[in-house]
Amino acid sequence: MRKYLVIYEKGPDGYSAYVPDLPGCTSAGRDKKEVEKNIIEAIKLHIEVMMEEGLEVPDGSSESEMLVLS
Repeated sequence: MRKYLVIYEKGPDGYSAYVPDLPGCTSAGRDKKEVEKNIIEAIKLHIEVMMEEGLEVPDGSSESEMLVLS
């Protein structure tokens, strides 16, 4: 099982998502539920293409933390 950090961003026209450990792996959707479904498909396809091209598929190593500034 592989685990990857996914960053979600809300924009004026919907949501986008990207995976820091898989450069170029992005997706978008009208709402968070749609973009989540789309990014899962994008990750699977991204990994499949990397494997077909003989590239090493990186393990997830990115971390996140919410900071509150006062």
